[in-house]
Amino acid sequence: MFDGVHFERLEAQYSMVNQRQVKADHGRILSGRFFIGVFGLFYYYGRKKQIAKHYPQPSHEMIIEPFAGAAAYSFHGDNWRKEVLLIEKDKRVADIWDWLINEATPQEIKGLPDLKPGEKSSEFLHIIHAATKQAFKYKNIKVTPVLARNWEISKRVMSENLHKVSHWKVVCGDFSSAPDVEATWFIDPPYKSEPGMGYHYSSAMLNYEELAKWAQGRRGEVIFCEGLFGDYLPFKSLLDLKGVAGKVSKEVIYYQAEVKKGQLEIFS
Repeated sequence: MFDGVHFERLEAQYSMVNQRQVKADHGRILSGRFFIGVFGLFYYYGRKKQIAKHYPQPSHEMIIEPFAGAAAYSFHGDNWRKEVLLIEKDKRVADIWDWLINEATPQEIKGLPDLKPGEKSSEFLHIIHAATKQAFKYKNIKVTPVLARNWEISKRVMSENLHKVSHWKVVCGDFSSAPDVEATWFIDPPYKSEPGMGYHYSSAMLNYEELAKWAQGRRGEVIFCEGLFGDYLPFKSLLDLKGVAGKVSKEVIYYQAEVKKGQLEIFS
């Protein structure tokens, strides 16, 4: 059963951390709310929006994200102009992308009802705007002030940026269903061990050795994200990310490319 009190406490902590991050990145918060640039197209726990700038720029005309989530890397900067293919195993998330890419209009998104604190929702698009990965397990959720604010902002972001994804494509499937083509592969799986738990398809369900072998066989360039427990590829440190209550999470990266030796040397 969903614990509303516990959840509100988690969200309050998350809100404080992210407001500090926004102040650091942008120097201000508009109207007491998060600056629009801190969000991806929609909220998704574990998305790379805040650290996307630290990853290498794509060197190919096509970007493939085989663990799409909110696709923050493809949405970052001008990356969205590339040919983008999203692959997402969780059908609920893939369906959101299919709707955004193929059906939704800015007017329709703007017209979606606001959420009011205290009410309940069973809509998955609402649920993922909660500030915890445990939300993936919920069938219903009590709306808190932070969730309501996240949803309000995401509606505005989605409606104003919908044109950026109109040429993207999405496939509901496993990473192995990706086409064997030359591209920039941004691989961001559930992180190994505890950090990757909680998702619908969690770290407990992933064969990391198989994934590593598959990734090393990709053509083009590979940008592979992991955390503290990543030990199945020769990962290099990327940055230490401050989170809730001062907790620091380690971000590591594996990079390989067939061309552009200069980039190869970045993480060697």
